[in-house]
Amino acid sequence: MKTTLVSIVLTLLIFSAFILPSTFAQDYIKWKLPEGATARLGKSTIEEIKYSPDGTLLAVASEIGIWLYDAKNGKELNLLIGNTARVNSISFSPDGKTLAGVSRLNVRLWDVATGSHLRILTTHSGYTIIYRPDGKVLAIGGLNGGSDNVVNLLDAESGERLHTFMKHKGKITTVSFSPDGSILASGDEDGFIHLWDVFSGAHLWTFKRQKILRSHNSGVTSVSFSPDGKTLASSSKGGVVRLWNVEPGDHLRILKGHKDNVESISFSPDGKTLASGCWDRTIRMWDVASGAHLRTFKGHTGVIRSISFSSDGKTLASGSWDQTIRFWDITSGSHIRTITGHTSRLHSVSFSPDGNTIAGGYGGYFDNSIHLWDAKSSQHLRTFKGHEYPVESVSFSPDGKTLVSGSQDKTICLWDAVSGAHLRTFIGHTNAVVSVSFSPDGKTLASGSYDKTIRLWDVVSGAHLRTFADHKSKVYSVLFSPNGKSLASGSEDKTIRLWNVVTGSHLRTLKGHKRTVESVSFNPDGKVIASGSWDQTIRLWDAESGGHLRTLNGHKGWVGCVSFSPDGKTLASGSFGDTIRLWDVTSGVVLHTFKGNSPYRTIVVYSPDGNTLVSGNRDGTILHWKLTPKQSK
Repeated sequence: MKTTLVSIVLTLLIFSAFILPSTFAQDYIKWKLPEGATARLGKSTIEEIKYSPDGTLLAVASEIGIWLYDAKNGKELNLLIGNTARVNSISFSPDGKTLAGVSRLNVRLWDVATGSHLRILTTHSGYTIIYRPDGKVLAIGGLNGGSDNVVNLLDAESGERLHTFMKHKGKITTVSFSPDGSILASGDEDGFIHLWDVFSGAHLWTFKRQKILRSHNSGVTSVSFSPDGKTLASSSKGGVVRLWNVEPGDHLRILKGHKDNVESISFSPDGKTLASGCWDRTIRMWDVASGAHLRTFKGHTGVIRSISFSSDGKTLASGSWDQTIRFWDITSGSHIRTITGHTSRLHSVSFSPDGNTIAGGYGGYFDNSIHLWDAKSSQHLRTFKGHEYPVESVSFSPDGKTLVSGSQDKTICLWDAVSGAHLRTFIGHTNAVVSVSFSPDGKTLASGSYDKTIRLWDVVSGAHLRTFADHKSKVYSVLFSPNGKSLASGSEDKTIRLWNVVTGSHLRTLKGHKRTVESVSFNPDGKVIASGSWDQTIRLWDAESGGHLRTLNGHKGWVGCVSFSPDGKTLASGSFGDTIRLWDVTSGVVLHTFKGNSPYRTIVVYSPDGNTLVSGNRDGTILHWKLTPKQSK
């Protein structure tokens, strides 16, 4: 009996090792991290979703890679990485063993079972990709040596180019194979749909509506063949869904009801029903034979970006720019479950003064929110919503009780950091507010805007106190000095300006950068200012005299963020190109370079104890980097 129990325990332990990612979903925060990083907050964006052929998996294309989920319970199974650019489109091979993804850089293949990257099929890039039903050919629509109006057929094994279709004049947005693989349909943003002979490469015909040349009055967003291959469905930015007779190409009917752009369409496996996802945040089900509207699914708070039927036709999955994935019961129309954790693009990161909480400001595709995360456990705490456009800057008050956010919607909002309640909105800027900063005593707020001005506000009353308007171009960064008596600002006019907070007078201008100054930072004693610029350099300045102390060279992309360590001995810098450098402030020597997975702007901020560095990327993720004594000095 004892031997049997031991065997059972060992069997369970071995089994748990294999199912660990799906059993303990929170483990995904540590999957496929760059070297030196300890955790990832957020799963990045949702670009496209696809069911596997057997219906057991759901794949989600994002800016950091491809997420694989268990389609039945929504648990995370794997993250497929390798791309250094957003994965625009994905396609399972017919046998479900391989997943292809296309970005603006290349086409990559992954082994679905192991999650391993197989190979780069070609450096041809594109917007949309699909396997031919026999799995031997891939169709890619989009970029081709700078041209985005071609469709290429590639051998799925070797990457050899078989045919190039060049009839389109507009950007290719969608491609679809007929069920027998003999015909390819392609749609473009000019409203045209073309059919091609896959084997000969010949152009067959263009779908037209009576005497109207174009297939749609506006851009085609999706095309899909019915399972029997006799009907083609198409959708457009004009909110219209159309059905076509594949041969001889005549228009059958129009499906009306959506109130905005239709982004995605999909036939049910039996071909009797068509689903369409729209910018009006709804999914509609249509009877293919009659064109009648059957049902509407509601629940998403953002654009429906992509939809996909399960192989048995009983479930529909939808991915939205509200950064959630929802599963729906087709028969009842009821919502089954939601996958969360995906985010829109990240614009700003801030640590709470006690180091326990991280705030991220996000924006884009109708998800303009602020997320709070527990810095130790990496658990998501809460979401603040209210801004209409991307949140460009977030910052905690000195006591950590209040959070401020600046947005492209020209407003500044105060939030209760504990409850999430909205406290106040400051209105006055005439363009995007891209930087906000509390004074050390927490009584005053500074905001920098693309309207070329800096404004000071009374935090308690909300009153506007003063405006600084000497910059000649957009203001990108504002920061109070540690003693609260002065304010530094960085601008598109290539300068850093210092201001007297009490009198409002301009103290001095620091000149030397050759391009936009995007970030400024005071060291802890307020004697040194660091500035990061689009000229790929960092400059250190004497805050009292304005004298130039040193230039730090090494970044190969724009320096979008600089941040002093709490002891002032080290400076962290983040750049476009996804490198983070740590510099010895005294010598100017690079102490360490961190490399991530993303080519976008990198934001960096130290934890209050100086032991951890947090970086944020425009791909929507936040990474934790644990610093060694040598790195943190």
